[in-house]
Order: sequence, then C-alpha cells, then structure tokens
Amino acid sequence: MTELLFRADPYLQTAPARVLAHTPEGGIVLDRTVFYATGGGQPGDSGWLAWEGGRLAIATAVKAEGGVALVPAEPAAMPAPGAEVVQALDWTRRHRHMRIHTALHLLSVVVPLPVTGGQIGAERGRLDFDMPDPPADVAALEEALNRLVDLDLKVSETWITDTELAANPGLVKTMSVKPPTGQGRVRLVRIGEGTGQVDLQPCGGTHVARTGEIGRIVLDKVEKKGRQNRRISISLAE
Repeated sequence: MTELLFRADPYLQTAPARVLAHTPEGGIVLDRTVFYATGGGQPGDSGWLAWEGGRLAIATAVKAEGGVALVPAEPAAMPAPGAEVVQALDWTRRHRHMRIHTALHLLSVVVPLPVTGGQIGAERGRLDFDMPDPPADVAALEEALNRLVDLDLKVSETWITDTELAANPGLVKTMSVKPPTGQGRVRLVRIGEGTGQVDLQPCGGTHVARTGEIGRIVLDKVEKKGRQNRRISISLAE
C-alpha cells in the first residue's frame, strides 16, 4: 500500500520513494507519495518524477489497487518497479487547491444548508446547496466569508470511529458524497478551536493550516440548478 505522506504533512512538496508497480492503465504506484489522488471533489495533484537517467511529468494522481497511481502527462519511459525516485509536486497548483478547499468549508458555515455537490479547482470552487430560494444578500455572504478568513482560525484534524460518526450524523454536511467508512475510523477537519470553533466535518482532502492563508475570497455567482438546488461559486482574489 502507498503511504500517504500528504496526510501527515500537506505542505510536503518533495520526497524520495520506490516504485512498487505499474497499473494496466499506465500509472505508477509508489510506496509513499506526496501526491493527493482525485477524490471528494478535489483534483489529483500534478508534478514530476525523477530517477537516475530519467524524468517524467505527472498529469494527475488517482486511486488504484495498492494505493495511489501517478498518471504520466504523456507516453514516455517510466521508472521500473523497484526503482528509487524523487517526486515533486506542482506546488503552486496544490496550494491553490488547499486554499479553495478550506474556503469551501467556510462557505458551508455561512450557508448552513445541506450540500448536494461540490468541486475544487486551482482558480475557483463551488458548492451546490439544497436551497429552494436564492440568498437575499450575496454581498453579505461574501463579507461573512472574508470575516472568517480574517480571523486567521487554526485548521486541524482529529479522528473518530465509524461508530462515533454514526452516532453524530449532523457532522456530515454533504448529501451526495458520504464519508468513507468501513476502515474503523474517519478523519474530521476542524476550523477554529474551543469556543471559537466554526466548523467540524468529515474530509479526506488537503487544507491550509490557518484561514488567513486563504486570502480574500470573491463570491462569483449563484446559479439555479434544478428545482431546489443552487450553486454558489467562489474564487481567490489573488
């Protein structure tokens, strides 16, 4: 199995690893990785692999049997199973994913309605809400989002058991994607501490360490998507 280095340190940008296998689709499975695999609305990371005598651009990372598979950007020679490699992220892209992802958690705080879908990108992100009526004041939503950013709240994680999650269904905000269970425990992402906590929900993605790192958020638009769904899109001001 691939050791998920980003789980312990989402700021780790490079790391040595050993090739475990090639997938039938042409992916490269490592024994440990800094690459986040596509999932939960967050895209897989891109970057590079280097080894003695070779270098390969990585377009994305996906979940595969045995862990995480790195997908080459184009057909090229790949490091053989057993080879020692150095992996490196496209850090600018990953960090923007982290900023957008944490901003979307804050969006779910200022819009306290069930989430029916979501998507994270390097430029913008969106959440779909079970929202029959449009928000009365979009500018006020944007202001509320940026107030939470400016509080520079700590972002941390904790783990609970599957049984504890089942006993606290209110922790799950998403209607379309259920938290992964069956492995005994579930990761929760917390924003704020103690009486200053503003959010706590299951999440497997990567986040910034403090909300101030997000920077200013722009609420781009609110779109109607079906009878009761509305999509709220946000972007980073810089």
